[in-house]
Amino acid sequence: MPLTVAIVGRPNVGKSTLFNRLAGKRLAIVDDTPGVTRDRSFAESNLLGLHLRVIDTAGFEEGPVESLPSRMTGQTIAAIGEADVCLFVVDARAGVTAGDEIIANALRKSGKPVVVAANKSEGLRAHAGANEAFALGFGEPIALSAEHALGLEELRDALAVFAPEDAFFRDDDDEEGEGEEGVLRPLRLAIVGRPNVGKSSLLNRMLGEERSLTGPEAGITRDAVLAEWRYEGREILLHDTAGMRRKARIEEKLEKLSVQSTLHAVRFADCVVVVMDANDALEKQDLTIADLISREGRAIVFGVNKWDTIKDRGAAMKELRERVDRLLPQVTGTPIVPLSALTGEGMERLMPAVMEAERVWNKRVPTAALNRFLEDALSRHPPPAIHGRRVRIRYMTQAKARPPTFALFGNQLQALPESYLRYLTNAMRNAFGLPGTPIRLSLRSNKNPYAD
Repeated sequence: MPLTVAIVGRPNVGKSTLFNRLAGKRLAIVDDTPGVTRDRSFAESNLLGLHLRVIDTAGFEEGPVESLPSRMTGQTIAAIGEADVCLFVVDARAGVTAGDEIIANALRKSGKPVVVAANKSEGLRAHAGANEAFALGFGEPIALSAEHALGLEELRDALAVFAPEDAFFRDDDDEEGEGEEGVLRPLRLAIVGRPNVGKSSLLNRMLGEERSLTGPEAGITRDAVLAEWRYEGREILLHDTAGMRRKARIEEKLEKLSVQSTLHAVRFADCVVVVMDANDALEKQDLTIADLISREGRAIVFGVNKWDTIKDRGAAMKELRERVDRLLPQVTGTPIVPLSALTGEGMERLMPAVMEAERVWNKRVPTAALNRFLEDALSRHPPPAIHGRRVRIRYMTQAKARPPTFALFGNQLQALPESYLRYLTNAMRNAFGLPGTPIRLSLRSNKNPYAD
């Protein structure tokens, strides 16, 4: 069982840099702008043999009730409540400030153990600031540099005092649990869409808690928020992502970093829920996002949010189905789930659609069945002639799943027009029950022995 550690502190003291260092990869957006982190992010860490569950948090900021800074502080307080120990990060270059004193008082009231880390201690001028941290009353501070990986051994020793016995990795831990049969791998599910369509509200509704910040302001989410969840015994890794606007409208560096984080979440997802506003569905940016996901080869489900505001639902659903199949022929038959993250209406249909989309995405077709299909497809619609010579497709097989990828073998296959490849793709989609999932064709022409 890992030791849960909440990283807390003022804005811009290096909490996200330390979080990335402990996680061993770049998960949180790091920038000189204060207040980049808004939601709390989680990651597993092996800190020199100590198993940690690390929580990155927003800085403590004062503001009116229900304002964005106030809601961000609420996320930090929730992280402190979940933690076994709090890692209080201060800036060794700046020394102890009034903001640090306020946070120290809040941590004392929480009753949780506290370890103070004086970050940015790589320079000589930082020693005085690190020594000032003694005045906070939490014992000897750890001088470290998250950017340069200094002081991690001392940090590990300080945290180990609070760790249970089973939080320490053994040499044989990597060998345990391997080869278990019948254990399904976690389903990685990303939630993407334009800004302010209700992605974070949908995540919170699925989890049954306020895991991600929501509000009327567009662009609240910046980092891809990762949450662990279980659905009917299946482990789900949920990614809430930042909204994606048209590339021409993205000017700020932070928004570019947020979009990069979203693209990273899509690339590592198994299935992606594309959230759309029911009152403005299938806008050009929705189509661009769906096409990007298709090119990445991920299973897709359309979640049409704010369905509770639609009056003529039958006509709206019929129009949506027709437009999806017409405007996105590469993913014809993609599941469309009308729902309301605010009221919970339609939520019971979302995960069954996701699980079915993943099943189709993983589907394998026997080679014998494929070649019977190919023979019938070629007889109904033969390939065109290229320079007076008929293109010959000899046979086909499935190269891999996730997404379904099929290899065609024959002569002059590179000359096949796109229209004929679409004919084969759509025919396979109907013949083998592959609605909505991206289908890839790999063309493998035989080498001409007389070409040289």
